[in-house]
Amino acid sequence: MEKVELREISNEGRVKDLVDTNFWKGKKVFITGHTGFKGAWLCLWLHALGAEITGYALKPPTSPSLYDLCRIDELINSNIADIRDLSKLRTALVRAKPDIVIHLAAQPIVRLSYLEPVKTYEVNVLGTVNILESIRYAVNMGIPIKTFINVTSDKCYENKEWAWGYRENDPLGGYDPYSNSKACSELITSAYRNSFFNLKKSQQQGVSISSARAGNVIGGGDWTTDRLIPDCVRALLSSQTLEIRNTNAIRPWQHVLEPLSGYLILAQKMHESNCHFAESWNFGPDYQDERTVGWLVHLLVKKWGNEILIKHIQEKKIHEAHILKLDCSKSKAELGWYPKWNLETALDKVIEWTKAYQAGSDVKEVCLSQIDEYSNSKKGEKDEYSSS
Repeated sequence: MEKVELREISNEGRVKDLVDTNFWKGKKVFITGHTGFKGAWLCLWLHALGAEITGYALKPPTSPSLYDLCRIDELINSNIADIRDLSKLRTALVRAKPDIVIHLAAQPIVRLSYLEPVKTYEVNVLGTVNILESIRYAVNMGIPIKTFINVTSDKCYENKEWAWGYRENDPLGGYDPYSNSKACSELITSAYRNSFFNLKKSQQQGVSISSARAGNVIGGGDWTTDRLIPDCVRALLSSQTLEIRNTNAIRPWQHVLEPLSGYLILAQKMHESNCHFAESWNFGPDYQDERTVGWLVHLLVKKWGNEILIKHIQEKKIHEAHILKLDCSKSKAELGWYPKWNLETALDKVIEWTKAYQAGSDVKEVCLSQIDEYSNSKKGEKDEYSSS
C-alpha cells in the first residue's frame, strides 16, 4: 500500500473536519437499517450534506423512535421491507441507482441473540449475503455502485479480556450469537471482496468493499430495550429504580456522531481511491473514554440532577464480555479520522437532547444543531472530566 496523506492540522495542532460537503452533495446513498437509531442520525446528517438518500429497513423498532420524531420519511425515499427478502432488496437497490451503499440493518442486541439465535443469524449473516448479492446483481445491470461499507461491531473480535484494544488484524470470534454473527458478517464481507470485488483483478466488478467496527454508541433518541443509556434515561424520566448489571464491565463508549463521521470519511476515501481503503476499520473512543458501566451511570445521574435508586445486579446466566476496547490507530493515521467529543461531552449531548424532547421541542432541530456543532468542533476542546 502506498503512503497515505495524513490529516490536515491547523496551527493549534487541531484537526479540521474531514467530512466534505462538496463530496456528498448530490451523491446517491442507499442505507439499510435507516429506521434505527444510528440509521436515523445518519440520514439526517447526509440529508444536511445534500445527499440523495434511499433507505431499506423494517418499521422503526421502538415507539417513540428518532426516525418518526424527525420525520425522516419526508426527507428520503424509504422502503419498509426485510433485509432477508432478497428479491425486494435487489429491486429497491436497482431502482435507487446508488453511488454508495452503507449497510446498518441488524439485530443489534447481545442478550436478545440468546433468546432468538436463528433470527439473529438470519438478519446479521444472511442479510449481509443479501446486500452483497444485490450489489453484484445491480452492477451487472449497469448500476454504477462504487462503494460499500458493512457496519459490524466491536464485538466481532475473539474477546480475550485484554487490557488493550483490539486491532483490525486480530482474530475474529464472538462468544454469543450476536457477536459471532457479526464476526461471520465480517468473514462474508472479506470473501465477497476477494471473490467478486477484487479491484486488483481487471475481470472483477469495480466496487470498493470495507467493513467498519464501532464501539458502544450513545446519543439522543435511543429507546432501544436492554441498552444502558436508554435504560438510564427511562429511569430518570420516570423516577423509577434503575437496575444495572455488570457494573465493572468496561466498554468503548462514544457519541453516535463519532463512528458516523468515520463512515462518511471512509466512504469518501474509498470512493476517490477505489481499492486503496477496501479493508476493515475500527472507530472507537480515545483510551480515557473506555469506562466502566458504573462510572458512566454515576456521571449521567449526577449531570441529570435527579436522585434515583440504583440497584446493581450481577448477571450470571448469560455471558457478556468484561473488558472490550478498540485500537483505532489505523483509522487515525490512514483516514485522518479522530474522536472529537469526549465521554463527558457525549453525556451532555444526551441530556440536552432528552430534556428538549421532554419539553416538547423539535428534536429534529436539536439533532441538526448537534451535528453542526460536532462538525465545527475540534479535538480536545474539553479534555478534563468533572467527575471520576
